[in-house]
Amino acid sequence: MSAGGGNKAVFAALTANLGIAVLKFVAYFLTRSSAMLAEGIHSVADSGNQVLLLVGRKASRKQADAEHPFGYGRNSYIYGFIVSIVLFSVGGLFALYEAYHKWQDPHPIEGFWWWVPIAVLLGGIALEGRSFLVAATETKKIKGRQSWTGFIRTAKSPELPVILLEDFAALIGLVLALTAVSLTLVTGNGLWDAAGSACIGVLLVIVAAVLAVEMKSLLLGESASQQNVTAIRAALEGDGQNRIIHLKTVHLGPEEILVAAKIGVDRCTEAQDLVSRINDAELRIRNTVPWARAIYIEPDIERAGPRP
Repeated sequence: MSAGGGNKAVFAALTANLGIAVLKFVAYFLTRSSAMLAEGIHSVADSGNQVLLLVGRKASRKQADAEHPFGYGRNSYIYGFIVSIVLFSVGGLFALYEAYHKWQDPHPIEGFWWWVPIAVLLGGIALEGRSFLVAATETKKIKGRQSWTGFIRTAKSPELPVILLEDFAALIGLVLALTAVSLTLVTGNGLWDAAGSACIGVLLVIVAAVLAVEMKSLLLGESASQQNVTAIRAALEGDGQNRIIHLKTVHLGPEEILVAAKIGVDRCTEAQDLVSRINDAELRIRNTVPWARAIYIEPDIERAGPRP
């Protein structure tokens, strides 16, 4: 994934959410709608999350040092995990709390400003839809033939998966809020408003759980994609002069891969010949997969017989 595509989606989402948050809080103070408050907090949480993603991206680009010789690339994953916690607590749990509170003391939406939540939610759907379209467009450029679910599960950079899930949840949440507010206005029953907040809370908790699982996997250390592993294997083998005994890869960050391999070599009578063969293999890997930054190759004597 290019950093530019991820950052473009993050900035689009941040701009949309800041504007929507202000409008939702205005609508809440005018109508005291529980669903509008839940959606306002949701937008604030999303805005904070987008800032966290930008901070994480910048922190991940810090140069390696003696204390962290493999760099700071996993900062992106740490901040991505924090995003899931914020979405779960500030977004999901608050909406559920507000729903419980409103269920205990339901009241209809009354007064001259009854139309404001409808207008705000329709405007919010338009803005969130534009943000989601930007994220979807940037994702299509890199996901290839993968399904959307497959992309979210296998992406090594957190920005686009997080924005896709957040924008999708925001759109569904806005539709739920619009339905709840409309039913509250039509029936005069505030329980619909509480039910809308509850549905929004459950939705955010589910999305936060999905994000947490994916970010945990990245923090633990995921291997390179199958496409990159295949390319690295081909580069290691060259024209058949090397045999791969074992190969392991791991993402040190969104755009940095560690490669560790043991290869069987033959017909190497001098140390210089062996060194040249290893250096050639490293160069082929770097030319094929530029993200392979740390490469360690251990040579072994080629032996006859089946491969282990």
